[in-house]
Order: sequence, then C-alpha cells, then structure tokens
Amino acid sequence: MKKVLVFGLMLALIAGLSLTVMGYKIGLVTGTVSQNEEEYRGGEYAVAKYGDMIVHVTYPDMFMTEQETTIAQIVQFAYDPEIKAIIVNQAVPGTVAALRRVQEMRPDIYTIAISPQEDPWMVLDTVDIALNTDDLDRGRTIPMVAKEMGAEVFLHYTFPRHMSIEFLARRRDIMRETCEELGILFVELAAPDPTGEGGITATQQFMMEDIPRQIEKYGPNTAVFGTNCAMQEQIITQVIATGALYPEQCCPSPAHAYPAALGLEITPEMNAEIQAGNMAPLVEAIDAKVRELGAGGRLGTWPVALPYEYSKAGVEIAIALIEGKITPDDMDGVREIFEKSAGGTSLGFSRWDPSGNYYFITVGSIIFGLD
Repeated sequence: MKKVLVFGLMLALIAGLSLTVMGYKIGLVTGTVSQNEEEYRGGEYAVAKYGDMIVHVTYPDMFMTEQETTIAQIVQFAYDPEIKAIIVNQAVPGTVAALRRVQEMRPDIYTIAISPQEDPWMVLDTVDIALNTDDLDRGRTIPMVAKEMGAEVFLHYTFPRHMSIEFLARRRDIMRETCEELGILFVELAAPDPTGEGGITATQQFMMEDIPRQIEKYGPNTAVFGTNCAMQEQIITQVIATGALYPEQCCPSPAHAYPAALGLEITPEMNAEIQAGNMAPLVEAIDAKVRELGAGGRLGTWPVALPYEYSKAGVEIAIALIEGKITPDDMDGVREIFEKSAGGTSLGFSRWDPSGNYYFITVGSIIFGLD
C-alpha cells in the first residue's frame, strides 16, 4: 500500500549512515501497522538509526484480550542487563502492571509511557515520563476548527472502551459543551471496537457504510471525528466522497491516513524530509490533492507527525535520560529534544498535574486548501 512508503524508503540509508555503538540498549514497544502505522514506522526509524541498540517489539492487535502478551513483551526487557530505558507507544492496558514489575526487578530502567490508556494517576505514579496530546484542550479546539470550516453538526464516533479512558471521555464532554456554545449540533455515535470480535475490518466497514448515511441525514456541513486510528482512512475517504468536514484525526498528523486515503505517491526526496521531521512537502502534497478534489477548506490536521515522533523523539528523550543530559522533571529539556526531532516545529508543553512528569503536547491546526 502507498502509505507504507511514507516511512519505509530511507531506512537502509539511515542505518548505513547513523549506526552508533552506545553501550546500552533501549526497549521500544509499539502497535502493529494495523493499529497505527506511524508509531511502528517511528520504531523502524529508530532501529535504522541506532541499530541493535534499539529492541523494537509490538503488542498484539487484540491487546484488550491479550494483556498478558503485552505485559510479557514489556517485562522481557528487564531480563536484559543492557536495557536502560523502556518506551511504550501507545501505553495500552497492561502497561502500568508491566512497568511496575519492571521497576521491582530493575529500578535503574527509565520508563516512558506514550498516549496512556489507563488511569492517569496510576500512570503518573508509575512512569518516569508520560507524553500525550492535550486532549482536554482539543475538546475545545477541534469543534472550533470545525466551526471555522462551516460545521453545523459534529459527529463523534467512539465505543465504550475508549470512553473508559478518562481524558478521552472528558474530551468528549468538552466537545459537547463547546459545540453547544458554538451552535453546533453534537451527535454521539457508537462504532464497533477494533479490538472486539470483528476486529479492525468490522470497524472500517462500519465507518464506510455509516458515514454516508449520516451525511445524507445531516447534510455536508457535518464534521466527522472518530476516536480510533483504524477509522481514519475510511473517514477521510467518505468525507471526500460526501463533501463533509474533517477537522483532524484522533492522533493528528499529515501522515496519518491522508496519503493512503488520497492515493498520494511519496517520492524518496519527500520521504527523506519526513524522516527528518519536516512535514512541509507532505503537507503541500495533501493540500494540492485536496484542492484538486474540490475539498479546500474542509479537511485539516496538525503540521507534525505526532504518533511517528512519539517513537522517534521518545528514543532521543530516553538517550538523554540515560546519559544524564536531562532529568524526567526537566519539561523544557524534554520539549527541546522533541522539537528538534520534529524538524524544529514549536510545540506547546504543559504538565497535566504539578506533582509529576505527565506532559501534554499541543500544536496549532492547519486547514488544507485555504487561500
């Protein structure tokens, strides 16, 4: 598929140029390409850059029913004396239990949890650093972007497991309140959980079939938002087909679902820029395609490939921790490393709670096809 090309073309070159013997290893756990390809490709980038220093494994697609497998994948790192840090992207259920076991066995290992899906206080109490998009702020900003696009209705697709995640549920509530303030009708819709019996296929088929029904009911000035990564390509496809609105993805990034949904060809030159954290060439390609399709001003995202950078920058943060260049509570140091990895893009960093190192990240939105 074309989307595989986005992060796959330059890895051999990076490996040849950048292999470094550091004297320690970092364990990196991501989802598979089925759940969120960017997280996985970010892991591939880190392996290509640092070689055997990065041990990259995946948790199962059906992680809700296979938590013991997830836990085992994480805990195995504690048995390797060369492992000095563990990064989990995304920190799916089972991560807290696994990292607590790691800490009991190896208190010298730094732990980084990305996009945690468990109780935030438990996460805060367990890991050295947690990184997440500021979903509470996004509960306000996403409807505002939709309003700027001309939205009269806001569709929110989700499922019970996601609404059991505190920040996602609170984001939904803030979205509803913001939509009411903006005069937008908020409609909550249930979709199949991709970790459920039907898997990802059932979720994607449902989105392909249901979005046209909803747009026929509410009209094209309807914004569509889904809380799961596996939904995004289908949402973009049907938004284009029905003339609806798409403020941004659940995990905002130019590389998240847009290349596949729009059928973009990613050149080696463009891919090299993406690898370096420069999203401008991809943003320009998406913008041109959106204009060509007559959808200017109706689709948006963030200018940073955040899911990809969570793996890529996460490794750089872990290296800085191990080498004593930063401490977990050095928010400015963490931010500077992340910004450098993301091609120098300015990022908003804040602490979720003053008592710990759970960092929220924000970036300004972009809307494609605006003059």
